[in-house]
Amino acid sequence: MTPNEVVTDAAPVYPGVLDELIPQAWHHVEQHANNPIEADHSQLKQRLRPMRGLRTDKTAQVIIAGHAFMQNLRRGHYELGTAPGSVDS
Repeated sequence: MTPNEVVTDAAPVYPGVLDELIPQAWHHVEQHANNPIEADHSQLKQRLRPMRGLRTDKTAQVIIAGHAFMQNLRRGHYELGTAPGSVDS
């Protein structure tokens, strides 16, 4: 999956690298634009500290995917439920 939007700080190295790697993505540079991303990162760090880090790539993949899913779920990005008439009563 390729991102549509990339949020970074105003470091001069980003535009060239992003144009080369993902030219179709919109590069969003604005002061404090990445604050929601940093806030998510702090919650992930809270989860990882008791685990003393991620020991394998598989563990990292599972934890990060689960964390991203829960954040998106809380933000209302998914419509979870059952279709009408699909539940036996």
